[in-house]
Amino acid sequence: MNEQKQPTLLRLPEVIRRVGNLSKSTIYQRISEGTFPVPISLGGKNARAVAWLSNEIDDFINNLIEASRNPEKEATK
Repeated sequence: MNEQKQPTLLRLPEVIRRVGNLSKSTIYQRISEGTFPVPISLGGKNARAVAWLSNEIDDFINNLIEASRNPEKEATK
């Protein structure tokens, strides 16, 4: 049976830890540039609490690794 791992919700301190201690301002700058996963709201339209899906953060990290290992591949995108 092919079971997929359910994504978990990560709050900002855990996201910062996982992506190598990028600052909060750098993360939000990259979100606005479209180069970092967008968080989801945890409390509706006017809530300030957000979290990231673990699988999206894992994909982001894997893409960074791939780009650093294969820079010519990244340059052709």
